[in-house]
Parts: sequence; C-alpha cells; structure tokens
Amino acid sequence: MRLMEDNKCCCSTQKNDFYKLDAILEKYQGKESDLIPILQNIQDSFGYLPQDIIEMLCSRTGMHPSQVMGVITFYSQFRLKPVGEKLIKICFGTACHVNGAETIAEALMDELGIDIGGTTDDGRFTLEAVACLGCCSLAPVMMIGEDTYGRLTPDMARKIIKSFYADRGEYVGKQ
Repeated sequence: MRLMEDNKCCCSTQKNDFYKLDAILEKYQGKESDLIPILQNIQDSFGYLPQDIIEMLCSRTGMHPSQVMGVITFYSQFRLKPVGEKLIKICFGTACHVNGAETIAEALMDELGIDIGGTTDDGRFTLEAVACLGCCSLAPVMMIGEDTYGRLTPDMARKIIKSFYADRGEYVGKQ
C-alpha cells in the first residue's frame, strides 16, 4: 500500500472502499476462522480482491499477508484482477472434454479476441476454464453469468456472444 503524501491518499482505493471493508469485518468480527467468507464478501463488493483492500484486511485483522494470499491463491473462486461485466465459464470436465469443449473454447477465444483468463478490451467479457459445471448431460456446456448454455457447437457459442452485443446495438468481436 502506498503511504499518505501531503495528506492525500496515494492508493488506488477510495476511502468509501475502506468503509465497505470495515462493514464486512464488523459482520464477521474480523475472525481468522471466517477468512473465506470475508474474502467472498469483499469480492462480491468489489468484483475482485483489490491489493489495497487485502493489505488493509491484514492490517485491521492482524492476519499475516502470506496466510491471506495463501487462501486467495489456493481457491480458484478468488480473483486478484477485475473481471468483465459477464464471466464466461467453459466446462472442461470429462463429459464436456470428450464432447468438444476445446472447440467451444477456441471459437470463443477467436470471437472475443482473448485467451482463457483474459478480458475483452471493452470490459464486457472474461473467459475462464472450469473443471466442471455439473451439467454433464448437456455437454459441452458454458455459463455466462448465471445462465447455462448446453449441447453447444462452435457456431452456437459464436452466435450467443454476438447476441450479447446485438442487445446493445454494438459489436466489436470478429465480423
């Protein structure tokens, strides 16, 4: 965290963001045993886990930064970078894998112009690979936000992405 210089905050996080953290810590009383739900609440509030907030969490709870980062990096649900407005999860479980998950991923990467783990330049989508979405009978499957799309083909995946842009009257993907 950057220090105060001339009474100006030099960090990327605003004062209101620290109030959000305080409210979360108050809810859980800053207990070390509640680290996972604390991190989940922080991520729900910010969309990811900002470095300044992690540092403040450690400072306010007395938890060691390596302990907190160990939890963050162990669980794939936690993100250290902002994600797009819509998170696309492509299932690579066994059923999806044998039914063409790789071709779905390739179509999405081509259509969006990003790799797995990347976010589109317009901030609209982040593409993520997951081990299983639990919809094996619909393989191959992807989720966009809370919506599940099954029995996909590469063309269907492309059309779904295009429909999100069409809903806004715009399109910046591959034409």
